[in-house]
Amino acid sequence: MLQNNKKQKSLNRRFLLILGAAAFVCFLVLGLMIIFWAKLPLDMPQYQRWIFGGVIIIYSIVRFSRLLKKEPDEE
Repeated sequence: MLQNNKKQKSLNRRFLLILGAAAFVCFLVLGLMIIFWAKLPLDMPQYQRWIFGGVIIIYSIVRFSRLLKKEPDEE
């Protein structure tokens, strides 16, 4: 019989993982909408929309990477 030495994540940790993944998807979609959706009512020139959307996408990636980073007490 195989033994699995990994601990199961707590309910609180799993909830925060799901919530963080949902926030990642929302920020990613928001950034893409700002960049590519021309009818979005923002009073900005196109280059500012690219910069603003890019910053939001970078922020979502940073949030997701911090979400997946293993904490020292979970090793």
